Amino acid sequence: MELLLWRWSTIAQTTSNLIIAVFFIALAMSLRRRELNAWLAAWLFNLGALGVTIAYWIFRPELSWIRTLAGIGYTFCKTMFVLLLIVGVSHFVGRPAKRSTYVRMTLATALFAVVVAYASQTLQQLGIIQESVIALSFGAGTIYLLRYGGRFGWVTAGFTLRTALSLVSVYTYGLHIWSTPPSAGSALSVLVAAHSSFDTAAEWIIALGCLLTSYRLIQHELTASNNELRVAQKQMQQLLKRDHLTGVFNRRALPAMFDEARGSGATVLFFDLDDFKKINDVKGHHTGDASLTRFARALQESFRTGDRVIRYAGDEFVVVAQDMDPTVIEERVRSVREKVRQADADVPALRFSVGHARLHPDGDPEVALREADQAMYDAKAAGRGE
Repeated sequence: MELLLWRWSTIAQTTSNLIIAVFFIALAMSLRRRELNAWLAAWLFNLGALGVTIAYWIFRPELSWIRTLAGIGYTFCKTMFVLLLIVGVSHFVGRPAKRSTYVRMTLATALFAVVVAYASQTLQQLGIIQESVIALSFGAGTIYLLRYGGRFGWVTAGFTLRTALSLVSVYTYGLHIWSTPPSAGSALSVLVAAHSSFDTAAEWIIALGCLLTSYRLIQHELTASNNELRVAQKQMQQLLKRDHLTGVFNRRALPAMFDEARGSGATVLFFDLDDFKKINDVKGHHTGDASLTRFARALQESFRTGDRVIRYAGDEFVVVAQDMDPTVIEERVRSVREKVRQADADVPALRFSVGHARLHPDGDPEVALREADQAMYDAKAAGRGE
């Protein structure tokens, strides 16, 4: 009965591992994540170890060198399975292994497999060494994962269960070597025969943990990317609302500025540079651009930080000022005139006309803008521009 139970549990574990390996192949191909490569390789090695086991029990080779070769193959594949699962975790905590690390690990495991296979006289000896390595490795992996709390909960649970099962196997193999083997039909004998099915349960828990860890990483990256896109979108919107020449807001930003000012009211000022076309025609567009930049800077320096300066069109500028006191507004306009009335090496003296209108709380911004615009043209027509 134990033999049939052993065969059933081994076939069940092989089928299970084949499903897991195929799933991870599909997952790795669809996601194309470097972090999954170690775990994919781990499950393929585990499938290889089971393949060696089944081939050994089907053909039951008589030649010692074939049995030794089978021992090397099983030990190498099973040890690589454990190590790659643990290394795979490091990829998800920002510590990816280098290519040289994989090379050294593979060579060391191959040497270990050769030594174990040649040193083991019986399957029980090989089993106790292999299960001891598995128990120590998964135990160390469990301690390592506990540092990260619940981040690797299912992987930790699978590692812990697999450690416990390996310790039971070590105890059973020890009975075969140093004491009386369990009697046929006993609970321990049945457990040994069916241990592959228990290993399958632990491996499914580990596989589930691997999947959930991958999902959490992708979810975290998607959230971070979404936040970055939001920031980039906000920055792009800000850029779209900025005049590339002067650095002040452009006309697209005006509706938002009016909405912001309607709650408490504001003064809307409409500026227009006098004879700006002559500057472009006589001194060139480069000087014209420098003149616009200088005028925009004078507006920013003369009005308060909370006041909004907008390049409305061409040489026209709008200021949405928080102050509604006409005396204060006139002082700020005089400050602008003082800053631009003197020529320098690159920019001639600038003259402008300005009109202003009040935007009352909950008033109509478009009406205030039209009134300021008309007041500016009235001032220009009356020759009050300096």
